Amino acid sequence: MTAARLDDEPVPGDQATHETFDVDPPYVPDAEALEHLAGFENRFLDRELSWLRFNVRLLEMAENDTLPLLERVRSMAFFASNLDEFFMVRVAGLKRRIDAGMAVRAASGLMPREVLEAIWTRTAEQMKRHAEFWRDDLVPALSANGIDLVRWDDLDREEQKFCKRFFKDRVFPVLTPLAVDPAHPFPYISGLSLNMAVLVRNPKTGKEHFARVKVPPTFSRFVSLGNQRFVPLEDVIGEHLKRLFPGMEVLQSHTFRVTRNEDLEVEEDDAENLLQALEKELLRRKFGPPVRLEIQESMTAQVLELLTSELGISPQEVIRVPGPLDLRGLHAIADLPREDLKYPAFVPITHGNLTEVETASPVDVFEAARRHDVLLHHPYDSFATSVQRFLEQAAADPHVLAIKQTLYRTSGDSPIIDALVDAAEAGKQVLALIEIKARFDETANIRWARKLEHAGCHVVYGQVGLKTHCKLAMVVRDEPEGIRRYTHIGTGNYNPKTARSYEDLGLITTNEAIGEDVANLFNNLSGYSRKPSYDTLLVAPDSVREGLVERIHQEVTHLRAGRPSGIRIKANSIVDEATIDALYLAAREGVTVQLLVRGICALRPGVPGLSETIEVRSVLGRFLEHSRVFWFQNGGDPEAWIGSADLMHRNLDRRVEVLVRLPEADSRDQVGRLLDLAFDPDTHAWLLRRDGSWERNEGKVHLQETLIEGHRRRT
Repeated sequence: MTAARLDDEPVPGDQATHETFDVDPPYVPDAEALEHLAGFENRFLDRELSWLRFNVRLLEMAENDTLPLLERVRSMAFFASNLDEFFMVRVAGLKRRIDAGMAVRAASGLMPREVLEAIWTRTAEQMKRHAEFWRDDLVPALSANGIDLVRWDDLDREEQKFCKRFFKDRVFPVLTPLAVDPAHPFPYISGLSLNMAVLVRNPKTGKEHFARVKVPPTFSRFVSLGNQRFVPLEDVIGEHLKRLFPGMEVLQSHTFRVTRNEDLEVEEDDAENLLQALEKELLRRKFGPPVRLEIQESMTAQVLELLTSELGISPQEVIRVPGPLDLRGLHAIADLPREDLKYPAFVPITHGNLTEVETASPVDVFEAARRHDVLLHHPYDSFATSVQRFLEQAAADPHVLAIKQTLYRTSGDSPIIDALVDAAEAGKQVLALIEIKARFDETANIRWARKLEHAGCHVVYGQVGLKTHCKLAMVVRDEPEGIRRYTHIGTGNYNPKTARSYEDLGLITTNEAIGEDVANLFNNLSGYSRKPSYDTLLVAPDSVREGLVERIHQEVTHLRAGRPSGIRIKANSIVDEATIDALYLAAREGVTVQLLVRGICALRPGVPGLSETIEVRSVLGRFLEHSRVFWFQNGGDPEAWIGSADLMHRNLDRRVEVLVRLPEADSRDQVGRLLDLAFDPDTHAWLLRRDGSWERNEGKVHLQETLIEGHRRRT
């Protein structure tokens, strides 16, 4: 596979010609095959420990000195924020199951307590590695490039004077020291806030007292001293604590940080009150129990004992690391205007089907879609000139009668929301299906829901017990030939901001069968219509797992009949045991299986007698690999599906997810070329080993850079 093949333009009008194979009998695993499979009791890797290995791959990107320096700094920030969310959700969930007496053995064979103990050990090692690498490697590397992140003792006299004024004029008025004594109970410590534990002594009585000072999040994490020199905000506060405690002796101060359970548990028995129930639960989230205590390595046993006692934290939940804590703030350093230390600028281009060849001017999206399906690949294809324009054009077009759309996450200042509001105010029928339970975006989605309702949109919150995660938009247009449906089905959110940094696929089509299926699905989601089967879609929780397993088995049928067979899957995570077992059974028969997994993978590749024909790769880069693709050789007539579903229990059982079969051969070929490049032995990637470890393949070809170069040549 060469990079040039990625530039091949699709042939207009090249339609699918799916062949029907009359094979008897179809493959059905027999008792012997199932018994053989069951003999591999440890055939699943643990999902939580697999996730931790994914975050290590992100840390390895920061450690890779061939990458631009500020991009490595950004990887450090992502590592920190990812680990925060892991503790808030996954570790909190494990603790909750243990405390509730629901500690059942995981598919990996481990009990929740065993998993939790492994998590504590590994995260302590990883956080120490993260902090020490920052201090010992990246800080000196930044300094060598004119960016200095210094501590208080490194400041010269003028810088100290500047910080003194900054503290007096800006920071001091905001600070609130909270004492702890019989008259002042231990204060509530909010999750992920950075705090200072201060020990002071009354010089008259000699009695020591504890106080907590919260580092205010309203200021930048790192105080700019000018000339790209920065000092941590807590260093400035720590040096001026005497002003907060006049008449007292400041004996010691240490930073600490608490992570709390911030997963939501909403009772959905009454769908009409879902909005109110969610708002109540968001308030409760702030007071979730602590699941981790990070402390500065200099903290004394005396102060630590007080914190653990008051917070109810066990010793194994304490992680001691070199300062500074909370390196999420490194995003501000990564954003510095130093283009020489970043990836070369890349500007997405308008998809070739949406551009006039001679003038390079944008075309009517509806006209383009009538001529040919448009398979978009973001961020290489511009979101603004494709999906966003599609919806904005629909809002302004007097021939458009209705717009229906799902919204899971979107940006703060969303042109998508504005387009729906404009459409409703223009008298069009607008249905917005908003998932207000999208984790950590609940408050924003409630705000969007109310804004759309006030504009006259029909707002639906999805189905009780299910999150609506599918990415669908449908425009109904009155045309001379009659009513026509224009449908967009994607793998990523309708978010213009993340569309510039997330890799995703999306299909704009006028295919009648797809339009009919999507219309029926919208009716199912918004009303009482019920259509459990579709001609062109797989829809969770009804048919995604079943449909994929059926197609995996079908590859065995083709192999036995001597026809071409093979399976290639690209996903964020692969955890579902039923699907993994189907892949194992296919591999046992000799079917070649290639998996491209960004994050969690519970499948063990390369196990003799189980998965010898399975290869698992992971690609990380400047963009977050986010698309989901399911590709089957299908006896020589390839079949490709894209959509929102990862192979996880939550996606297949507790969410509304959609996969669409690409109807045109050129779209399938485009996906095939992408997978060809991803699985090329010379492509840089991490390779999963049977023991769950990952080994970096130092290939000469970089997937994302090759795609960027291919798109540049099209301009």
